[in-house]
Amino acid sequence: MVIPVRDHNPTRRTPWVNRLVIAINIVVFVFFEPWWGGACQQQEFFLTYAAIPAELGDAEPLDAREVADSSPARCRLRPVTDKPVYLAVLTAMFLHAGWLHLLGNMLYLWIFGNNVEDRFGHLGYLAFYLASGIIATVIFAVPNLASPATLVGASGAIAGVLGSYLVLFPAARVTVLVPFLFFLPLALPAVIVLGLWFVLQLGEVRVTSMTGGGVAYLAHVAGFLAGMVLTVVVGRRAKPVSRRPDYG
Repeated sequence: MVIPVRDHNPTRRTPWVNRLVIAINIVVFVFFEPWWGGACQQQEFFLTYAAIPAELGDAEPLDAREVADSSPARCRLRPVTDKPVYLAVLTAMFLHAGWLHLLGNMLYLWIFGNNVEDRFGHLGYLAFYLASGIIATVIFAVPNLASPATLVGASGAIAGVLGSYLVLFPAARVTVLVPFLFFLPLALPAVIVLGLWFVLQLGEVRVTSMTGGGVAYLAHVAGFLAGMVLTVVVGRRAKPVSRRPDYG
């Protein structure tokens, strides 16, 4: 519906952790993911490092038949017998299915993450970010424990950042482009921009099994709500910081 460009919300400290997370996501995608090698190579990579609900439910990697069933047509994929399935919940948060997936996620993280880090502090923000992503993945996996679909992307963790931003800075102005108005730029309150984002995600939630290539809207909703709750419980205890004229 709208594309955020920037927010008008000054910060006190440099968001080193947010920048580091963005850098790691980009480096992993560009230098480690086989995005140039076709669907089969990418699927094999995801089977090794992505979170898979069926694996989380069984606490062990997929067997050979389940690997074949989750493969694109004509792909012959080998089972990953030594995969640490619970560690994959973390590694999956730094993987992306394509350039648009990566750039869209990083845009939101760049715009909204710096202010959340400003409130939580560097280490607190890192813990908050990872916790939001883990909660989002687990809540998505619970009703999908039979699914061999690979779950990748920082969306769950970033949704937590958006939920936190909404709690902390609902009145902050966010400049957005409106595609159906010929990309007209508008400055809107964060409560409208992020509230609209959440409503759109909520409207697309499907708790049935997700097949390859789908979008895990339930993870987005879960991450957003987790971010709100964590911020109310923990983040509001942090004192607001004095502001300097640094916008992002």
